[in-house]
Amino acid sequence: MNFQLDQYQVGEGAPLLLIAGPCSIEGADLCRQVAAEVKSICADLGINYIFKGSFDKANRTSLHGKRGLGLAEGLKVLSLIKEEFEVPVLTDVHEISQCQEAADLCAMIQVPAFLCRQTDLLVAAGAAAAARGGAVNVKKGQFMAPDGMRHVVEKVQSGGCEKVLLTERGASFGYNNLVVDYRGLAIMREFAPVCFDATHSVQLPGGSGDKSGGDRRFVAPLTRAAMAVGVDALFLETHPDPDNAWSDGPNMVPLHEMRALLEKCIQIRNA
Repeated sequence: MNFQLDQYQVGEGAPLLLIAGPCSIEGADLCRQVAAEVKSICADLGINYIFKGSFDKANRTSLHGKRGLGLAEGLKVLSLIKEEFEVPVLTDVHEISQCQEAADLCAMIQVPAFLCRQTDLLVAAGAAAAARGGAVNVKKGQFMAPDGMRHVVEKVQSGGCEKVLLTERGASFGYNNLVVDYRGLAIMREFAPVCFDATHSVQLPGGSGDKSGGDRRFVAPLTRAAMAVGVDALFLETHPDPDNAWSDGPNMVPLHEMRALLEKCIQIRNA
């Protein structure tokens, strides 16, 4: 099961796809730094690369959490990265009204985990992506069983988009904690290509009082395990200075550690 995304094939038999960038689009300079480094690594390792950045973090724990640049300014930065580095770009949408504008620029638009059952949003995302020949990535909700994601795929497809990627990002395990059930990767791969989001799988939702925590120590082992089980794509948020990032700093991969992590991933995948 695979599909064409921009200049890439995604799915069975295709090279690994990497969706990577900072959690929040903090500005053009940060995004340039991340895109340049990750593109170089991917070129060396034969990995297909999509730059990821969020224009709005609409589900922050606290009302006072920094949300981002907003739709207009965020898409300007993503357009710059797309043109300057000649890579496809991805961003997430939270409302139906954002779908078409995001899909006009992005090769793939993303539906966040908390919204993965929102029928109207999924159908609208599918329709917007289909109109531009793009794809939709849906994060599996922390509350969802893997088999339930087949209905999510059907909703996106009902909008006209057959290019659907499903992303595992951990399941709720008591309060403020997540756990990864690797059986879910194989289950979801029965009805769509599958991506593993290692950085959000180590998140501790709401675990730091007025914000989410995380533990990036476990990104590498969880990623290696996913590669051994078998996935079509990886989702990794990265930042040159995660501890001072606008959002999700505790679970992001420091930019200087990305090459070693991806080298190990390719070794496992090739084995």
